[in-house]
Amino acid sequence: MNYTNPMSLTVLTGVRASSLSIVGLCHSIQGTSRQLAKYLDLPYEDIVWRAAGINHMAWFLELSRNGEDLYPLLRQRAQDPDIYEQDPVRFELMSELGAFVTESSGHVSEYTGYFRKRPELIERYCRAGYRGESGFYANNWPTWRAKADQALRDYLSGKEEFEIKRGHEYASIIAEAIESNVPAVVYGNVPNTGLIDNLPQDGIVEVACLVDGKGIQPTHFGSLPTHLAALNQPHMAFHGLVATAVLEQDREAAMHALMVDPLTAAVCSLAEIRQMFDEMVEVERDYLPDFLK
Repeated sequence: MNYTNPMSLTVLTGVRASSLSIVGLCHSIQGTSRQLAKYLDLPYEDIVWRAAGINHMAWFLELSRNGEDLYPLLRQRAQDPDIYEQDPVRFELMSELGAFVTESSGHVSEYTGYFRKRPELIERYCRAGYRGESGFYANNWPTWRAKADQALRDYLSGKEEFEIKRGHEYASIIAEAIESNVPAVVYGNVPNTGLIDNLPQDGIVEVACLVDGKGIQPTHFGSLPTHLAALNQPHMAFHGLVATAVLEQDREAAMHALMVDPLTAAVCSLAEIRQMFDEMVEVERDYLPDFLK
């Protein structure tokens, strides 16, 4: 069970390099489904939803209650500035593409060339914090890490009591379903063995999975709408190139991965990408394997 980002290419590399049964686990789908219930002002238990795609860029293709499509209500709710401002990039994607995406506005703004290629677009669509603030993770990581380390020290010293309670992460649900043989459904990142028909079959996709005493059994989704599949496909190519770079120690494959990244391509020329790659390698050379140098 892998919780490490970058999720899809980490799982893909592990699957290619070993015979292990690997599933990648994230909280973006179950977290977003709860956010959607809040935006709709409906009880979470009343909502029926179905999602598929790739990690951090899966799509809610069904969102309903008692057989009624909830997307018209969600589009109506998004007209309220108090709601729109909580998720501007995702509401823009929904408005233009027809489906709500599973990752936060800030992170998913990095997955396409639409929102971050010019300063005025960043100002228009991106907001503070997880909604797209430039440098947000880099600037806040030292503080987050210090707080997490202090929390661990407090638990170990007995200053704070550690409470064990189930959250909405899937790991404990998977372990319970396998050991008890009581079925459960989770969303996992798994090899695309015909699960999503119009995404590459040698990549990793995020789909609903049945879990019981037989283990994790991914379910067939079918085809994504063509335009949504087209947004997923470049990232799957990126993942494949990075896995090739790592496993075959192929520097050019790593270079080509950066060249096919949608946001990088929207901002930089091929020559600029190669120059940037070389500069990044030089700065990070003490931490990189020899084949990248």
